[in-house]
This record gives sequence, structure tokens and C-alpha cells, in this order.
Amino acid sequence: MRQNLARRAALVDAAIEVLARDGARGLTFRAVDAEAAVPKGTASNYFANRDDLLNQSGVRIYERLRPDEATLRAMGEGPATREHTALLVREVVRRVTSFRTGYLALLELRLEATRRPALRALLTERVKEDVAGNVAGHLAAGLPGDADAVRMIYLAVNWLVVERLTLPEVFPEEDAGELITALVERLLPPDAPEPAA
Repeated sequence: MRQNLARRAALVDAAIEVLARDGARGLTFRAVDAEAAVPKGTASNYFANRDDLLNQSGVRIYERLRPDEATLRAMGEGPATREHTALLVREVVRRVTSFRTGYLALLELRLEATRRPALRALLTERVKEDVAGNVAGHLAAGLPGDADAVRMIYLAVNWLVVERLTLPEVFPEEDAGELITALVERLLPPDAPEPAA
């Protein structure tokens, strides 16, 4: 297998685009070569087989969805209120939906994972890490609510992202923002009163 890391990343990014556009059945080495605008046979020099390409696509999607350090720091700052939490959740939805092809490709990979044990194991581990990271970050920031509330927000927001990316007219952006606020207000306890001066 070839080891040019920049070329490998470009090929995996091309695979993500193919998955989003053509689905898992459309993901072939030839389609990836065409999407990456490289000579025929290039992808087959970098990936052992289609399963390897699917697995690498799953890893790469999460690499690209992960916020950078500055974003993570900013998310940990601010008041520990429901209002601030709703703003953070909106920001996550904005960031995830801005990588539309990545999330659509991830949906394709999830369906494919029902038939491919190695891909299922990879995605299961990655999603578990994602949920645990969300819970840990929320609790470390002192935001209101417990681990169960964070998990419920995670589940609800993931389906909201699916709606926004596949049927955006169901919940237009403004409605989605209002729903996030309502969700946070219903799941998290009221803000603690400010101490008297």
C-alpha cells in the first residue's frame, strides 16, 4: 500500500463525496479516482479493499467533524446557563450541518455498518467516544443538567441534523434554533439564582 499521506487523505475525502452523492453502492475505486481527479487505479494502490476504504472514510469524517482546540476552549467558556447551553448546541448543529457531505456519508456508513462487522465496530467505538466526550465536556464546564440530559440532547439533535440535511423544509433553520432552545429548557434544570449583592 502506498504511504503518501496527503494523497491518501485526498482519496478518502473523495470517497466521502462519492458516499454522500451516490451512496455506499456507488463507492468504487473507479468512482473515487474520478472524484479525486487522479489516474485510474490510484485508489486501489492506497486501500487494500472496499472495506478498508469504508473504514478510512468513517475515521476521516470524524476527524473533519471534530472541533479545533480554539473552538473547544470557547465552548468551555461562558455562563453555566440553559441559554448558553442552547447557544452551544446551536453552534454544534451549525458546524455539523456545514459539512453536509460528511454527515450524509456518515449516514450511508451507518447503514453499511449493519452488514459489515468491522465498520460497525469502528463506528460504535467512535460514537461512544463522541457521546462520552460530550457528557464530559458538559459536566466539566459546569453547565446545568446531568449525563442523561446530555445524552437526550445528543439524540434529539442528531435527528434534527438528519432533518436539516435531508428534508430542510420540515424544520427551517429558524425553527430548528427555536426547537433547540425549547429542548434545552425542558431537559435542563432552571438556572441557579444569582447570589444577592
